Amino acid sequence: MNSQQLHLRIHQMLPAWVQEWLDIIVPALQIVAIVAVALLLQRALRRLIRRAGQHYHWPLELMVPINGVLRWIILGSAVLLVLERLGVSATVLWTAFTGFAAVGAVAFFAAWSVLSNLFCALLIFTVGPFRLGDYIEVLDTAEKPGAKGRVVDINLLYTTLEDYDGGQDHPALLQIPNTLMFQRVVRRWRGGPPPPRPQPIVVAEPHASASPPAETPPPLAASSRSPSAV
Repeated sequence: MNSQQLHLRIHQMLPAWVQEWLDIIVPALQIVAIVAVALLLQRALRRLIRRAGQHYHWPLELMVPINGVLRWIILGSAVLLVLERLGVSATVLWTAFTGFAAVGAVAFFAAWSVLSNLFCALLIFTVGPFRLGDYIEVLDTAEKPGAKGRVVDINLLYTTLEDYDGGQDHPALLQIPNTLMFQRVVRRWRGGPPPPRPQPIVVAEPHASASPPAETPPPLAASSRSPSAV
């Protein structure tokens, strides 16, 4: 007995009022089952990622986008299955998917600068060229000085440096895009601030209008005559 015959036999065994609602009850139960499985799968994957992050010491900035991507994948798959249960044909779903994919590709190239910063942020978190608290200097070349400071924050778009030369009273923050960290030379110091840069010695030149020092008159010569006797 195949599944179609079994379905027909069960359909004949049910009461008449149930047979009228059977075309609505079965898709509704399938939709409820799809949503329940999607929620359970999302919760299980989120718990698995949290345990992996605690075990491998992943930063929070890395776990948030991973959870977001998995959530949207599960949600999109559940929506497609629900639409299929509601009678939407696979051709319509594929056409809609390709249309959304084309729009997504255009948006991807339009927002490439932002997405490249996100990808470089993931590389910074995983590869670890520098960490919070390190003193770094971003150079165009190894000979020219560049932006230098202590790393105080790393987010998905920028790396924030506390300017080392800004002074303690008025500290300045430098926000550098993450893509520049892989396009420039990065000099790194661990454990403490870098040595201060030597200041050029300025030799003061004598003023042109200064008058020459006055000559002191020579001392008077002592008289050779002895004082007259009284």
